[in-house]
Amino acid sequence: MLQLKVDREEILSVIDRVTRKTLAMDLTWEWPCGVAYYGVSRAFQTTGNKEYLDRLVQWTDEYIGLGLPDWTVNTCAMGHMLITLYEETGNQKYWDIVMSKVDYLRNDALRFGDKVLQHTVSVSNDFPEQAWADTLFMAAFFLLRAGSKLNDQDLIKDALNQYYWHIKYLQDPGSGFWYHGYNHVQQDHMSGLFWGRANAWGAYTMSQVKPLLKDWYLYPQCMDVECSLRDQLAALKLVQTENGLWRTVLDDEESYEEVSASCGIAAAMINNGNPLHTKYVQKALKGILQNISEDGRVLGVSGGTAVMKDREGYRNIPKDWIQGWGQGLALAFLSDMLKNE
Repeated sequence: MLQLKVDREEILSVIDRVTRKTLAMDLTWEWPCGVAYYGVSRAFQTTGNKEYLDRLVQWTDEYIGLGLPDWTVNTCAMGHMLITLYEETGNQKYWDIVMSKVDYLRNDALRFGDKVLQHTVSVSNDFPEQAWADTLFMAAFFLLRAGSKLNDQDLIKDALNQYYWHIKYLQDPGSGFWYHGYNHVQQDHMSGLFWGRANAWGAYTMSQVKPLLKDWYLYPQCMDVECSLRDQLAALKLVQTENGLWRTVLDDEESYEEVSASCGIAAAMINNGNPLHTKYVQKALKGILQNISEDGRVLGVSGGTAVMKDREGYRNIPKDWIQGWGQGLALAFLSDMLKNE
């Protein structure tokens, strides 16, 4: 456990501001909402504020009544919130939607190579045989949560297979950093750059594996997760900025500091539990809090980002707007701060 200095009342106040702003956004049944409402779910579990849960139920029931979209890898991110809704309310309709997403991922989602989920953002074949770090949060982590809850070994193994291959495809063994994406057809990393939020998706989701699997050491692929995360965090601490944040291109001093990546990386450090990371998380807390407005907007969050062609492409992604993933990752980080306490 890390030895963090936390003003509990301050963190609770910030969580409330960020949660209320998030719930006021006009989000749709897509991955930005999936990450945002994952964060709200974590805020509810951390604070016990039933108003947060009631608002999620109200939004979800209204959306179900209007009709849900077709599933993609990215829309499966909504499954995180649904798992929490089912656990808290016992309403079977939420679990039925969870299982429909699981069925889609297992039987209909595009795959390549060793049954690796292809990253998809629509019902089209968006990025043929490409693996993106984003998929770990949207699908693999979701599958692991569902498989763990059901004690479904096939589902757990499928989820861990996604972790295994995303590590193999995306982590640079020399630096420990993660690339944004991998093109299996061309056998390359496209732009070949270490995108900050990709590293957050990888680090944060890997930090969730042990808590979800009681006997994690009995799954050989968990050893890959443990070592990958160890090496990644050892590298990430070296490129933290003086402001306690990480850049949108990790090793590019001309790229801007990006807050959603910083939240995911710092949260992974908390969950990994290495006490030597205490000072890096403490520094990140200060930097992240300075980027949350009085009305609960998480600032300095880059917009939706494809695997860009070059360094300039990443540098020029706007960061002037509130984003669901920024809100959600900030709530996950703040919740983990209190959980560690």
